[in-house]
Amino acid sequence: MMELIERIGGSVPVDDTVTLTFERRQKSRQRLHLDSGREAALMLPPGTRLDDGDGLRATDGTCVRVCAAAEEVAEARSDDPLRLARACYHVGNRHVPLQIGSGWIRYQRDHVLDEMLRFLGLSVVHAVEPFQPERGAYHSHHHEHSNPTVVHGHHH
Repeated sequence: MMELIERIGGSVPVDDTVTLTFERRQKSRQRLHLDSGREAALMLPPGTRLDDGDGLRATDGTCVRVCAAAEEVAEARSDDPLRLARACYHVGNRHVPLQIGSGWIRYQRDHVLDEMLRFLGLSVVHAVEPFQPERGAYHSHHHEHSNPTVVHGHHH
């Protein structure tokens, strides 16, 4: 069985893909079925979290791209930035994984959160979409800028 042992940058050519839910992208050791049907063992360091677009290298040199699976989520929307910020604060206070977009937030379906956000004046709809929540502010990751003072090539 193929052993996936290293997370690599997402820009390398890939031989296969694996589509995983948010929950499964949190597990550093598990058996997987690649999208081609091949079986693989994920053997990464404990605590490794995979994101959509990450690459994985196998012991035999095979490269596999991670894809976020579409899953049941709720999207709350508002055109009012203050209302949206308030919603992020209240959801964050509950330590719920949260994906933040322009004018919307996405979280795993939860009727209690749906009601709270409607009460705060947001519209809430259910959807089946890839879920890629924000990372913790103190966790480093290769998708983030390693030097926070450089943004789009300009020094600040």
